Amino acid sequence: MKKLMTTLAIGLTLALGAAHAADDKKAPTAQQSKMMVCNKDAGDRKGDERKKFMSDCLSAEHAEAADKRTAQQERMKQCNQDAKDKKGDERKQFMSHCLSGKPAEPASDKKTAQQERMKQCNLDAKDKKGDERKKFMSECLKSK
Repeated sequence: MKKLMTTLAIGLTLALGAAHAADDKKAPTAQQSKMMVCNKDAGDRKGDERKKFMSDCLSAEHAEAADKRTAQQERMKQCNQDAKDKKGDERKQFMSHCLSGKPAEPASDKKTAQQERMKQCNLDAKDKKGDERKKFMSECLKSK
């Protein structure tokens, strides 16, 4: 009886595993689909003839796809190229303006009065900790 239950448990586990693996199969990507079509069209070709055909086939479909790019996709491509040297918030702001079609706002190198005040208060409070620091920072930021 023990052998029968063990065998059934193993069989059930394997069956569920196989069913789960079948569910995990995903639809082919666009590149995989292109490759399948070109492979089918290549037929009996062999060697260099097949390589050239596959290259031409895949390139032709790539060119057709590039022609179908929307204006937004073209803008995204151009904005990405223009933003290659930017990082973080500067990049986000640039991309937002670039993609919206608005001219980019000039970056402000000037710190606001509040930023300057915060910087100075932080320097003055470097030796303070905890509640003492909180109180000092609060008073410092209010007074200036």
